[in-house]
Amino acid sequence: MIRTDIAPGIHYLEHARTNVYLVEDDDGVLLVDTGLPRSKGLLLEAMERIGRPVGDLRAIVLTHGHFDHVGTAEHLRSRYGIPVYCHPDDARIAAHPYSYERERTPFLYPLRYPRAVPGLARMTAAGALMVKGVADTLPLTPEAAAALPGAPLLVPTPGHTKGHCGLHFPDRDAVISGDALVTLDPYTGHPGPQVVARAATADTATALRSLEALRATAARTVLPGHGFPWRAGVATAVAQALEVGGH
Repeated sequence: MIRTDIAPGIHYLEHARTNVYLVEDDDGVLLVDTGLPRSKGLLLEAMERIGRPVGDLRAIVLTHGHFDHVGTAEHLRSRYGIPVYCHPDDARIAAHPYSYERERTPFLYPLRYPRAVPGLARMTAAGALMVKGVADTLPLTPEAAAALPGAPLLVPTPGHTKGHCGLHFPDRDAVISGDALVTLDPYTGHPGPQVVARAATADTATALRSLEALRATAARTVLPGHGFPWRAGVATAVAQALEVGGH
């Protein structure tokens, strides 16, 4: 699925229940997260649809280093020379995207939450088990973020991973929340604003506290790593996520 201008100059791509975003301005296009290995065709289609050549991709930002966000990063870096940024605390995970901390084993979740199975099957078919890590990342700092297309403000939101970050675009009234706040949990299949299940979260208590950093942006549109964009304001999304708690 491709939807253009989900927020001003921000375009939304969904493949196998995993989202990526293209942010454009006069200086080029920023890719936020890269989906799964078989998302490459959809990304090229999206660039065509917004009338930008691949050469206009100036940088990639990884909200965090999990496999479903790193998926095509190494391909894009090595083939097109696009620099990849992530928080230094997630650089090791980005290089080894299956080596991440979690509070619970994921293997029992399909039995406990059978509604998640179709989505997990789609992720597997999209290459979730064959992601190449990207070792050559640049440190994502507030100064580095501000110099990228869209000039985002960095929003540190640790918990899902130690170095997880969101990106706030004040002039577009939008925040890309990554997996700090999602509207569909791929591990449980539950819809609505929430933090991701303990099967893929390093520290749920910290993740819930980090929601306050997202709330502080006061953005109208929340653009999550999984699930549909949320247009009812970040405060309502955070309130619902806190009510849900962790799984």
